[in-house]
Amino acid sequence: MAQYQNMVFSTAMRLVANQSEAEDISQEVFLKAYERFAQLRDSPTVAGWLKTVATNMSLNHLSRYRKRWTFFSDLGGDSEDGGPEIEFADPSNIAEDLEGTDRHHLVEQALQKLPPAQRVPLVLFHLEGLRYEEIAAKLNVSLGKVKTDIFRAREALRKKLQMHLAEERG
Repeated sequence: MAQYQNMVFSTAMRLVANQSEAEDISQEVFLKAYERFAQLRDSPTVAGWLKTVATNMSLNHLSRYRKRWTFFSDLGGDSEDGGPEIEFADPSNIAEDLEGTDRHHLVEQALQKLPPAQRVPLVLFHLEGLRYEEIAAKLNVSLGKVKTDIFRAREALRKKLQMHLAEERG
């Protein structure tokens, strides 16, 4: 457990962005692992299994509370009919500006401030390595919606980081 607790917790935390909920999910993941201890004890894939369970339990947790939040892209009335594919520009390079700061911590904080509809697909894509199609299937939304939410999350994250840099300089 000690070997994997940080990985499980950070996976849940990135998705639910709430420490106590991430702790509860982590505890549930390790309870499931305990139930399967005999199978997992010598398995070389235990880390992958734990990460998958943590991801799925976090998504299940979010889907239980989905009615409490609205997808950001739904507010704009975007068409789900497979309209023109959106081209995503690379966000401006702010890496040089972030020298001397704890980038990881800063990005994690900004990520937690994103609404779940943006944070979840972004985390699944960039941090969990899922493809757009896999994210759409896991979240039970259209492919266009996933692309739009990830694009908007990148833009919001870029703006939050730029605001932080402006505050730091000012």
